[in-house]
Amino acid sequence: MGKSLSEMSLQELWRLFPIFLTEHQEQWEDWFKEEAAFLHKILANEQGIRIGHVGSTAISAIWAKPIVDILVEVPVSCDMDEVKRILIQKGYICMSESESRISFNKGYTEDGFAEKVYHLHLRYVGDNHELYFRDFLNENPVTAKEYETLKLCLWKRYEHDRDGYTKAKTEFVLAYTQRAKEKYGDRYC
Repeated sequence: MGKSLSEMSLQELWRLFPIFLTEHQEQWEDWFKEEAAFLHKILANEQGIRIGHVGSTAISAIWAKPIVDILVEVPVSCDMDEVKRILIQKGYICMSESESRISFNKGYTEDGFAEKVYHLHLRYVGDNHELYFRDFLNENPVTAKEYETLKLCLWKRYEHDRDGYTKAKTEFVLAYTQRAKEKYGDRYC
């Protein structure tokens, strides 16, 4: 029997779960809707939760990692530890945590990726820059294609280094997120 995910080093995890990109799949929106309905059901007792589809799978017509990113925003009055407990109980794995942010994965197995894979970003309401970036790219196809080109150039170089891949995209993401916030103002406050 192999190691459990929690026993693997970061390098072992990156080998088991490499970065790979694929053409945009219409099914990603369906996967998001299905998982959002599940999240609304299991978090029904928490008031004021907002759930959004973010990341490249939410951007029309660009290549993406086949991982659906979900942003779950909770009011400051919400007990984030309780939401964390519920998500873990329902199959999510806590990957990282700070005072105001918790990241989860679902669909990672000791044998590699499951058919449906999710990254869930738990945040307080208003910590939602990914929504601005998503909207800007969906409304600006030329910029979206520039982002796709960047990702395709980085793919093989960072295939087994998720942190490096993310860091290499950061300047682009921050620049267009700022432009989106200037354009959209308080759209998601």
